[in-house]
Amino acid sequence: MTRLLRQSCCLFSLLLVACFAVAQSDFSADVFDNRQPDSPKAKIYAGKEKIRFESKEKDPRGGGAFIMNMATHTSVVVMDQQHMYMEMPMQMAAQRNPYFFRAEDVDDVCADWLKLEWNKGGSCHKVGSETVNGRSAVKFEGTNSKGEAGTVWMDPKLRFPIKWQGKNGGGELRNIQQTSQPSSLFEIPSGYKKFDMGNMGAMMQQQQQQ
Repeated sequence: MTRLLRQSCCLFSLLLVACFAVAQSDFSADVFDNRQPDSPKAKIYAGKEKIRFESKEKDPRGGGAFIMNMATHTSVVVMDQQHMYMEMPMQMAAQRNPYFFRAEDVDDVCADWLKLEWNKGGSCHKVGSETVNGRSAVKFEGTNSKGEAGTVWMDPKLRFPIKWQGKNGGGELRNIQQTSQPSSLFEIPSGYKKFDMGNMGAMMQQQQQQ
């Protein structure tokens, strides 16, 4: 259970842009960490208003997914083994990775970058167009209020970062498939019960005894 939560939070912070941006079109992609570039760390599915992350590092005691609804600003962790789900605030990791943000205009990303609370007093500039894994992207560099630098490559068609680099590492999306995603990917499975945070301690003890 705790490993699933750590994985979910890690993915959430790594791709925090999902809290702010809605993809222009449906797509799926593999998520790669540039510190371990040989194999994907996760899978992402993006609908018009919803995002789903699935870790490639399967937890034998948990499994599941992290689903975010951009329209309602809500998110849930789906725990398949327990047939449960847990609601989580989308803002919980909002400042753990400040390099991603909503881009209303992909050609003017800096305007949105500098509006973010943790970037106020920082800087931002457009570097230019580049190709990332065969896709056109617009590269931007900026610093936050602490002077920490970050770089993001925005895909104009997806309105979504396809590559990022910051103080704590970076990564990219590969094997991008622009196609309609089943609505079932973004729904809590039928029969799953809401997890009570008050029972977390008892649940962890039960798992340790298995």
